[in-house]
Amino acid sequence: MVRKMSKNYLAMMRDGEKLSLREQVAMIVKLSIPAILAQISSIVMQYIDASMVGKLGANDSASIGLVASSTWLLGGLCMAAGTGFTVSIAKRCGAKDEKGARNLVKIGLLFVIIFSTILMIISALISGYLPAWLGGNENIRNGASLYFYIFALSLPFVQLNSTAAGMVQCSGNMKVPGILEIIMCFLDVIFNALFIFPSHTYNIYGIKIHMIGAGLGITGAAIGTALAEGLTALTLLYFLLFKSKTLKPRKNEKMNDIIEEIKNSVKISLPVALEQFITCSSYIAFTKIVSPLGTIALAAHSFSITAESLCYMPGYGIGAAATTIIGQSIGARRYDMTKKLGWLTTMSGVLVMTASGVVMYIIAPYMIGVLTPDPEIQALGTMVLRIEAFAEPLYAASIVATGVFRGAGDTIVPSVINLISMWFVRIPMAAVLAGKYGLKGVWIAMCFELCIRGTLFIILLGTRFKKRAEEGTYIDRKKEM
Repeated sequence: MVRKMSKNYLAMMRDGEKLSLREQVAMIVKLSIPAILAQISSIVMQYIDASMVGKLGANDSASIGLVASSTWLLGGLCMAAGTGFTVSIAKRCGAKDEKGARNLVKIGLLFVIIFSTILMIISALISGYLPAWLGGNENIRNGASLYFYIFALSLPFVQLNSTAAGMVQCSGNMKVPGILEIIMCFLDVIFNALFIFPSHTYNIYGIKIHMIGAGLGITGAAIGTALAEGLTALTLLYFLLFKSKTLKPRKNEKMNDIIEEIKNSVKISLPVALEQFITCSSYIAFTKIVSPLGTIALAAHSFSITAESLCYMPGYGIGAAATTIIGQSIGARRYDMTKKLGWLTTMSGVLVMTASGVVMYIIAPYMIGVLTPDPEIQALGTMVLRIEAFAEPLYAASIVATGVFRGAGDTIVPSVINLISMWFVRIPMAAVLAGKYGLKGVWIAMCFELCIRGTLFIILLGTRFKKRAEEGTYIDRKKEM
């Protein structure tokens, strides 16, 4: 008799039950859908920000585009700081060591709060200088600086949102973080409408609706996003600490092995942080290459990145599910399933993003058209999106395989691959092609590099991951999970 989708496949795996191929696929789908929705909602939020700011003009759009790669870097570092703890929690849950998982929750939250506070102070201090460092024009520097400053102040909430969501997901609960990310999207719409535009009156079929507003422009966009992020982070914390059956703290359980647990988690997090630094610093270098091409090119570049992210976010959702599945399968010592699940999740991502790439190629003009009324930006953005569509299948392989390796605690591999592909392929190629083909050349370089990166991940998944999964060497035998 076929088990229903409502069955807890992770629990079955932890209990040593045999799962058929159909049930393994069902587990991936069940865990991926909430994560995909969460990822898409976060990008929809950025899409809304960009669309609302796009109505203010090319200069305001370029201001946000100038510092976008820097905000990604900070967000990536926040994500990396919590990764070691979330992966370790997945393994503890897989091994049915719930007490150990709860201990990691408390230690992890304390660690990331300290980390994000330090990051916030440093970022706020450099906010006034960053736009000039990135080569931005004089007319967009002030707006870019203020936007980045407000984002910097919200970093503790960004950190708690990422870490709390990861902890809940790695315990096997993908729904709550997914639902809250969707709610955050709606909150962002409301707060942006309140803070970006001045008070105005809509006339809808003869009915006049007055909308209050602060008229703060791009400053309002930063404030609105920060408020939505903060409320979501606090809600996630409440669920994690008071409602989660597995992870909420117990009265008589004190933190123990603090230094050892931090050391173990940091060993996993450091390569992820390095990967994020390599990736996002290359994005900053990328921005430096694009900036001299002019305001129109910079705005088109920024809008196109936002538009494309709607296509690759499903890959990140499946990658998040892969981290949970692989982490728990290794914690449960189900080496009979680990290799197969690694390939199943990766190929699922490839199929989904191939379809999204086809859709992006077809509707590229509409995706950019929603973001900006400027015809020059629309034409340039449409062209580069259609170039990028050809990279989506192999980009998917790199995204999901990264989640697979992270679930195994093997975070060095993605870092090395990203270092090679970003700095030795993308950046040099973009620098050469930008002078000859402008923004088109930059995106050709990006497309080519993503294809190289995806190919490398597939090779590594078929060699290193296969060998270590079969041997069971991903488990830390010094400490029983």
